[in-house]
Amino acid sequence: MNGIEKITQQIQAEAQTEIDGVLEKAREEAAQITARYEAQAQAETAELTAKHQRAAAEREERLVSAAQMEARKTALATKQELVEKAYAQALERLCALPEERYVQVLAGLLVEASSTGQEEVIFSPQDRERVGKAAVAKANELLAREAAPDLPEELTNTKVGAILDKVAAGVTAIVQGTAMLTLSQETRPMRGGFILKNQNVEVNCTFETLVRLQKAETAGAVAKQLFPEG
Repeated sequence: MNGIEKITQQIQAEAQTEIDGVLEKAREEAAQITARYEAQAQAETAELTAKHQRAAAEREERLVSAAQMEARKTALATKQELVEKAYAQALERLCALPEERYVQVLAGLLVEASSTGQEEVIFSPQDRERVGKAAVAKANELLAREAAPDLPEELTNTKVGAILDKVAAGVTAIVQGTAMLTLSQETRPMRGGFILKNQNVEVNCTFETLVRLQKAETAGAVAKQLFPEG
């Protein structure tokens, strides 16, 4: 082997060594890069999984919350409907009272509503025909009693005393201008009750109005009675 061949072989050996070193370094760097990207990929995958899990949990929470709200709305609507029915039944019962009791209720309301004792009383066509005269007469009697002087009990307990008591009440009412409610010729559409009219001033005592006013004041208490649990 001459000198040139030796030099060539030496150069090749040195080059191979350098190449092997470069390749080894490249493989190490590639392994490091691969490991780094694999770690990053795993971290991102874990993050995405956690995000999806959180998103799923949040969606489930929203759905449960929406369902609970809808259930509360349904329960509230049901309670409101039952309260409405309670007042509707109260109105039905008022309108369906036996005639004698109905007259007493109307007379009591007339006494409470009257401010002068000289108003006109407007009923529905049916009530005017059925109980109008009796209710107005009873109310006038009660108003007269309120205005009359008190006679001794030992006198009013006799037949003569009772007559005198009634006469005294009537005279006092006439003098004071009270106990002179009149049955109006006019009628109005209403379920029950009456309208008290004094010239241009009217007091609405229809049962529909009275029940509606009571509902505005007592609906909360009625709901608590019907649904004490909440």
